[in-house]
Amino acid sequence: MKNNRICFNNILIIDDDDDLSLIISDMLESYGYRVSMAANEKTAFELMEKNTYHIILLDINLPDSSGFKLCKELRRVSTVPVIFASARTSEEDRITGFDIGGDDYLPKPYSMKELLSRVNALIRRTYGFSDNEKIISFGKITVNITTRFVTKDNKTISLSLREFDLLAYLCEHINTAISKDTLISEVWGVFSIVETTTLAVHIRWLREKLEDDPADPRFIKTVYKVGYMLEVAE
Repeated sequence: MKNNRICFNNILIIDDDDDLSLIISDMLESYGYRVSMAANEKTAFELMEKNTYHIILLDINLPDSSGFKLCKELRRVSTVPVIFASARTSEEDRITGFDIGGDDYLPKPYSMKELLSRVNALIRRTYGFSDNEKIISFGKITVNITTRFVTKDNKTISLSLREFDLLAYLCEHINTAISKDTLISEVWGVFSIVETTTLAVHIRWLREKLEDDPADPRFIKTVYKVGYMLEVAE
């Protein structure tokens, strides 16, 4: 039976085996998931900059990198669940996968039924409802920081990893002016080399997705000679 009531249903498959990715994609989509595919690290990060994913299915051997390296980079900015799926089945590889932030490890070849079961279980564990969820609402917008889910007018808003992390930081410091340097340090990492123009571009993207009038924002305000602030009436 198809499950058409999944809320946290965006999956990214990162695997250079196009035929296998298509088979997995067809199966997951038949159960209500929405699937994107990337055959290499470059494409994967381009997709993650533009979209929110709730699970990543990651192969270890990639043409321009390795799944281990990609996962390490991803863990610098996101806690999105990662399932390693690989023909590399040694104990050392499995331990490495978990040590660097993987949430599950599925050896190839695997059955579609087992993959679906693990995806469903990881969705439940990660995004199950909790009394401790941190939810911020302002205007028509609701930001669930715990589940990384954003809606406006009860419609899902798709944010990239950086966009969400930036919005979440502003939400956790409502009505407080945050300097540009602090935002870059907290969102991109203290050792990241990021220009303030990059921050400005991400602020513009957030305004375009969340504000009714991005040119005259109601919530995401520029604070002259300081940085930015999420302004919400008490």
